[in-house]
Amino acid sequence: MPVHVSRTLAIALLPALLAGLPSNAAEPTYSAIAAILQNRCVLCHSGPQAPLGLSFDSLEQLLAGSQRGPVVRPGDPAGSELLKRLKGLSLPRMPLNGPPFLSAAEIALFERWIAVGLPPGADSPAQNTGAKRPATPSPQPGETVNYSHVERILNQRCVKCHSASGIMGAAPEGYLLSSYAATLAYGERARVVPGSPGASELVRRIRGQARPRMPYDGPPFLDEKEIALIVAWVEQGARDAQDKLAPMPSGAKLRLHGTLDGNWRLDGLALKVNAATRLEHSPQAGDYVQVRGRLLHDGSVLAERIRPR
Repeated sequence: MPVHVSRTLAIALLPALLAGLPSNAAEPTYSAIAAILQNRCVLCHSGPQAPLGLSFDSLEQLLAGSQRGPVVRPGDPAGSELLKRLKGLSLPRMPLNGPPFLSAAEIALFERWIAVGLPPGADSPAQNTGAKRPATPSPQPGETVNYSHVERILNQRCVKCHSASGIMGAAPEGYLLSSYAATLAYGERARVVPGSPGASELVRRIRGQARPRMPYDGPPFLDEKEIALIVAWVEQGARDAQDKLAPMPSGAKLRLHGTLDGNWRLDGLALKVNAATRLEHSPQAGDYVQVRGRLLHDGSVLAERIRPR
């Protein structure tokens, strides 16, 4: 025979019933947050070159915030700039090398941690510096340069604009620098030509051979050591982080800017000029020019049009 419980009695019994259920919403502490920060954020936000001085190497540094002030406010997720950036409510969305960005579950973890007051956890006192992510590896003498050696430079100085949700909105000219695959992509045109820094638009921009020089927010631009590292990476085949050589994008379009030397050379880069090459406005040695062309199978550049800029 069914037992009928009055609505009033059911409501009265509800707290007791809920109290008997297991809880899966334990308060998150900095330990859980630190694991995500180390995995997705400290590549850029670490050490003396951290953007705006915002470092995530420790809880103490996170709580110190950036040059603009705190990025987390205890008990106030909606007013915490860090959470706004993770959600994309403030731009650029973080991490800058997304997508993928943090998952909904990871963002919810940050939101709960802020809401409950930023507890450090028993094993993570505020002064603890935590387990720092290893510094960006530097190639040893005789070692080939691969993407792992240049990734931090690109993320710290270039991705702020050249990402899906950068500070300028969409990435300029659609060029993304947020991953190895994006950096090497050549759908619209090739910006990196493995083995040929001179034919690589990326290199010409950071050297200042092409205008405007990059990064766009310079000076300061990249220093000589950083430029040399990226040049060596391209020269040695633009290898991925596992040291695999990048394929040659034969047939890809190129658009290069620079100063024309004698004998059809662009800052020392030999151009193949033939009867089909369009020479607009009589380009002369010493002119700053734009070269549109294609990459041939042997890595040489066939100039299809040359014009002063």
